[in-house]
Amino acid sequence: MEQNVATEHLQVIRTLMERSAVYRRTLAPIMLYVGSVGVLASLGGLAFGIEAFRAFCAWWLGAALVALAGAFLIARRQALADGEPFWSPPTLRVTQAMVPPLAAGLLLSLALVVLAPGHPRWLFVLANALFYGCAVHAAGFFMPRGMKLFGWLIIVLAGVALFARPVVAAAAAAGLDHALMGGFFGLLHLAYGVYLYATEPRKTAA
Repeated sequence: MEQNVATEHLQVIRTLMERSAVYRRTLAPIMLYVGSVGVLASLGGLAFGIEAFRAFCAWWLGAALVALAGAFLIARRQALADGEPFWSPPTLRVTQAMVPPLAAGLLLSLALVVLAPGHPRWLFVLANALFYGCAVHAAGFFMPRGMKLFGWLIIVLAGVALFARPVVAAAAAAGLDHALMGGFFGLLHLAYGVYLYATEPRKTAA
């Protein structure tokens, strides 16, 4: 039994290494899509003047659902285009790595909304950024190396902002919090998506 499990793990690792280029190609549109959703949500939050804590959280949790659904559809379309099953063993490994930190971030968000609606918005913002960075870093063990670096970038920036935010603007500043969300979940993703497109190996004509 243990030998069968070890063999399965080796096969998954080999498949992940073989499909590294495929995952990298899929990441680019996903990053651009998620980044676009983040930027639009940030601009929308500013335009609609969403300031109340619960409204702020509901707005960004809704944006997260839109981003997640779109990323799922993009990945599924890529799998179908390559003639591969979507829920392959490698996909399951990536999902299993990302779910715990994403679920932790969601639970913390819901707890803040339900049990402590008076908490500052920036706590919701930066806690979710930290958990999300952990999820991206975990996925990076099964995907191109840049994903782990991207996860670390989010974690480091969120950690710095966690201490700097209450010092820089101790008073409530909805605009700044929307800008932080747009930066973490919008601009950073757009920049990484552009980088992936720009550095993607091009096929040379025969």
